[in-house]
Amino acid sequence: MTGRRRELDQPSQVGSSFELDQPSQVGSSYGAAVLCAVAGCDHRACHAGPFQVAYIGIDAIEEDGGCFVSACVSLPMTADWSKPCSHSRLDKWGEPCSALHVGGYTPSWDEMAPVFVEGALYVNLVYYQEDYHIVILKYDLVSNCLSLIDPPLAGPFNLNAASLMAMDDNSLGFAHVDKVTLQLWSRQTGSDGIASWTQRSVINLNNHLPIQNPNERLRLIGSVEGSDTIFVTMGLDIYELNLKTFRWKKLQKREKLLGLIPYMSFYHPQGIFVSMCPLICDSGTTLK
Repeated sequence: MTGRRRELDQPSQVGSSFELDQPSQVGSSYGAAVLCAVAGCDHRACHAGPFQVAYIGIDAIEEDGGCFVSACVSLPMTADWSKPCSHSRLDKWGEPCSALHVGGYTPSWDEMAPVFVEGALYVNLVYYQEDYHIVILKYDLVSNCLSLIDPPLAGPFNLNAASLMAMDDNSLGFAHVDKVTLQLWSRQTGSDGIASWTQRSVINLNNHLPIQNPNERLRLIGSVEGSDTIFVTMGLDIYELNLKTFRWKKLQKREKLLGLIPYMSFYHPQGIFVSMCPLICDSGTTLK
């Protein structure tokens, strides 16, 4: 999401949109996520319900090579999508949280979408120090504060080798693939109130996917909220894999793929077929 102002489009049958002004405190690099504002929603029919927009910005600091991360969230809004060609302004931002100082490096956004778990938004931040490294940014919308979480694996990462997940037990998950080996962790809070990573499984994908070349690099490109399902690419092929049942299916082939965004429901006019998983190509265009 870039630019001083953005529009949120909703069902194409009514031609409605919301105009979104950025909050006053803006980073030189920034991203945003649209969140359902209904607790316990399964997101199968909430397109006309209340929503919020979470905004995170990063400002580099020249003195120490680090940065400040800031964030805020809009007040819950209910859109009136029933009015054809409606156009409304959304500028009701809540108080920004205290900026978080990240010293020693300036991170960039991971290509994959953030995940929302138990009232908090999580996103992988990538930074380069001889090799690529990952740190997890947590934005707690309830307490309106930012914090950093170390991933369960130390050391450098390959790009697109790690993915955050919203697990089916409402915990934060972290998946990492190295060649044909996939490791899965979940973050649990103990009786002492301290959260830590627990390894759930180590999976040989060669036993579950039709891998012909074990040396071919696999990429993680997304996950399904609350289902323990991930999406993996091998070459031009895209696979959906459930990490509990190990059931998989081949979706389709794409070139220059950056990310995949699954959704629960989608309106399309009669007679027009739309794939249930839009794909994001290298230009940022949604492919259906």
